Amino acid sequence: MDRAVSTAATLETKIGAKVLRAMLTILGALLLISLWSSRAQAAETPVAAKSYLGFDRNEYPGDAVLPALRRNFAYAGYWLNTPPGASFNSWAGKRAILRAQGFGFLILFNGRLDAELKGKDAAALGRTDAQAAILAASKEGFPSGALIFLDQEEGGRLLPEQSSYLFAWVDAVRKSLRYRAGVYCSGIYVPDGSARISTAMDIRNHESTNHNTRPIALWVAQDECPPSPGCVIPHELPTPDRGGVPGALVWQYTQSPRRPQFTAKCAATYAADGQCYAPGLPHNGQSFLDLDVSESVDPSSGR
Repeated sequence: MDRAVSTAATLETKIGAKVLRAMLTILGALLLISLWSSRAQAAETPVAAKSYLGFDRNEYPGDAVLPALRRNFAYAGYWLNTPPGASFNSWAGKRAILRAQGFGFLILFNGRLDAELKGKDAAALGRTDAQAAILAASKEGFPSGALIFLDQEEGGRLLPEQSSYLFAWVDAVRKSLRYRAGVYCSGIYVPDGSARISTAMDIRNHESTNHNTRPIALWVAQDECPPSPGCVIPHELPTPDRGGVPGALVWQYTQSPRRPQFTAKCAATYAADGQCYAPGLPHNGQSFLDLDVSESVDPSSGR
């Protein structure tokens, strides 16, 4: 009797082991199928682009406030020559300290206004200024391959002399093989005969007409509300193309001081003096700035 019970128990154990192995095999197969399905679904699901916040201003903010600015901003605008309206360039020699604080860069070269181009060889001036930009970027220690933006201050369709200057500057920077060329320009549409145009789209149309295989990197200024949210840092930062120019590398969505003709719907987001200030900095009429978004922490590759 005991022997029969023992034999039955052994048989039961063997059958149980086979069943367990079969169940484990099935479970393993199901797990593999589940993992494959999850990976396939992840591959089909587009990853949302992430934007990073930056600031720019004509005057260097000062060494003391950089840690406070770094809490909110990933990169900073950096002028290579005297900014608009200034008498000298206060950014000169500051790359090392900004880099040490962890900032990326938006490298800027102040271009010429139309009044400075009329009646002159605008293309020759563009080539001369390109060489000045290259020398300044090298002197400041920016690495080869960094992207320099030409500051095109005046908006609307480019006048013939403006177009000659801008594209001569871009071509000369490119031909140097040292740095890349971009343009800071307006993305706001203005009347143009029976239609409307922005400087950014005029540049893009020029590229299309000339079959340019290397589109110019654009830093687009568009502070009109909407699409701009005004002087705020949204919980979820918009992507640069939300400024209205597809493929833009950077969108400057806030300017200081605010421009009433474009910001009436978001005026309450600015300080009482009409400026935009970084969180935690005093509203003292001195530490105001412009706000930018890009999908890179170092849009100019200046680190």
